[in-house]
Formats: sequence, structure tokens, C-alpha cells
Amino acid sequence: MLSLFLVALASATLLPGGSELWLARLWCQGEPALVLWGLATAGNTLGSLINVALGRYARHYQDRRWFPVSPRGLARAERGYRRFGEASLLLAWAPVIGDPLTVLAGLFRLPWWRATLWILIAKGGRYALVLWLAERLLAPLCAG
Repeated sequence: MLSLFLVALASATLLPGGSELWLARLWCQGEPALVLWGLATAGNTLGSLINVALGRYARHYQDRRWFPVSPRGLARAERGYRRFGEASLLLAWAPVIGDPLTVLAGLFRLPWWRATLWILIAKGGRYALVLWLAERLLAPLCAG
């Protein structure tokens, strides 16, 4: 089950991953749902916190020519982030936008404990939904 933690961690960073399928597979094999939920949530939250750390670290280099975001783009991102606030991290689970949101949280120096709380709620909720769907939709397939 360590594999679930590692897959969830990797898929929360900028690396591609399929932690939901891995979670459903292990659930189908009869692993305890609460343990799976905890491992997936912890791994995915830690992966997102790595993104937050990368954002915090990247801020030191915003004046460099090679920095991937222009000052104008950074200002636009900051306006959007300030408009929707830290609660936007509730979308940290979402494909495409989730990872950048966690990097922005670091870039704009959201305190660690608040970033962790929002991300934990988002990731835990997503994995709870995946397990609920697995129970409703996959149970007949897993039994056979």
C-alpha cells in the first residue's frame, strides 16, 4: 500500500499520475477503505505542499529573465488569486488547475498551516468521493 502513497504524492506534483485508479484497484483487492483514504490523502497533500514549497522558493527568482512567468503575468495571477482567495485551494484536486493553484499559494506566501488545511480538505474530499463511487459502481465488478 506504500505504492498508493507514492503514486498519490507524485500525481500531486507537476508529474502526471493516476492515483484515483490505483486507489480503486487496491479497494477492489479488499484493502481497508479508511487506510487507503488516509494514505492517498496524505501522499497527495504532501505532493501539493511540495508545489507550495516550489512556489515559495521560485519567488526569489521572479526578477530573472528566465523566470517562466512575466511580471505582467505574475501580477495578473496575483489579482486572480487575491480575488478568489485561499479558498481557491479547494480546487487543488482538479486536473490542470490544481497544481498551479498550489504553486501560487506558495508564490504568494500563504501560511503553511492554512495551505495545508485547505489542501487536506480538498484532497481528502476527492478521495472520499472516489471510494464512495468505487463502492457504488465497482463493487459488483470487484466481487466477480
